[in-house]
Amino acid sequence: MENFRKLGLIEPILNSLQEQNFKEPSEIQEKTIPLILEGKDIIAGAATGSGKTLAFASGIIKNSEKGKGIQAIVLTPTRELAEQVAISLQRFSKDKQLNIVPIYGGVSMEYQLRKLTNADVIVATPGRMLDHLARRTIRLDNVKVLVLDEADRMLDMGFQRDVGKIISYCPVKRQTLLFSATISEDISRLASRYMNNPIRISAQSYVDSSKLTQFYCSVRDQEKFSLLVHYLKNEKADLAMVFCNTQRKTEFISANLKKLGIDTLSIHGGYSQNQRSRAMSYFASGRIPVLICTDIAARGLDIKGISHIYNYDIPADKTDYVHRIGRTARAGNEGKVINLIGSNDYENFGQILQNKSLKIEQIETPELGEIIITFGRSEYSGGNNRGRGGYSGRSGGRSDSRRSGGGYGGRSSGSSGRNFRRR
Repeated sequence: MENFRKLGLIEPILNSLQEQNFKEPSEIQEKTIPLILEGKDIIAGAATGSGKTLAFASGIIKNSEKGKGIQAIVLTPTRELAEQVAISLQRFSKDKQLNIVPIYGGVSMEYQLRKLTNADVIVATPGRMLDHLARRTIRLDNVKVLVLDEADRMLDMGFQRDVGKIISYCPVKRQTLLFSATISEDISRLASRYMNNPIRISAQSYVDSSKLTQFYCSVRDQEKFSLLVHYLKNEKADLAMVFCNTQRKTEFISANLKKLGIDTLSIHGGYSQNQRSRAMSYFASGRIPVLICTDIAARGLDIKGISHIYNYDIPADKTDYVHRIGRTARAGNEGKVINLIGSNDYENFGQILQNKSLKIEQIETPELGEIIITFGRSEYSGGNNRGRGGYSGRSGGRSDSRRSGGGYGGRSSGSSGRNFRRR
């Protein structure tokens, strides 16, 4: 605790850290907290899980007083991150009893209006914040600290104009703290327009590369689901995340894994906020050990105990791949990534392999049992039927490959496997 005290943290935060059994400050905390407490603008390259929430909380809590209006805002790209940050801020500011209010879409506006009456700090997604500003239900005249959390993701999601509009409502004289996993040209332009002589800070990835192993397994498209089932049944995992590229595939995979007796939850942008929050709660607690998800779950969520990442689909964006695998191998724990490569994944995966820092080894395709999936039932036979196609989707006797687009149902010419070479 003494090392936290040396950073200049005030007693209310130190008391909270002691209660939460914090031991030592992280690299990003050591580098940014003293500067933040001095009132400097900061551009920090830091990933989720690096300890950045405590870093910007240090300035927010120091400069906010209960009952003095909205004195700080944190903008986040997603509802889940807004909720997570708000909870952390509430814990850190427990002794000061600040009223931390999360603001995001998918919940009642009236409920939020009641909460805003006594708000001291707001954690918000850009869209819902603009709704409140347009209705004049939020005033930002007294804001002292503005935080842009996961700034690169907000820009990727098309929020650049929204962020600019929100900033225009804030006082010119303020402290601006920008945290981003990557510092792109767009981030630099944003900083030059809205920040005052910002100091740039970078920290090493929170993912321990020495603890992370990455593999890929080439498989025929019609065997891909069988391969996923094989790994989920045979790998010793704590918590596992399975990434798909579309909402429809997420639901399809989750539903059919459940039919095979594998406990799963699914999450994507089409679910309501209550559904998403409930799913994440069950997964984080370990009650349901497998989460099938789109990239909405790859950014901004810090869940302990994730040992395995399965990429059922390979993302088109190389950065998204890095964020997916960043869910595991955290804080000295081991993590394993397995990429399931069908014919539709060759182009995307070839692009990812151009990143020489990613050490991804090929593993042999295991012997697979046959899985027959219909829309009403799933059947699994444990025989060694790797050459029989392994996985098919049927509806009324008709292959569903036309509807699925290949890769998770129906017949496909597929591929018996492919070796990738780095350029």
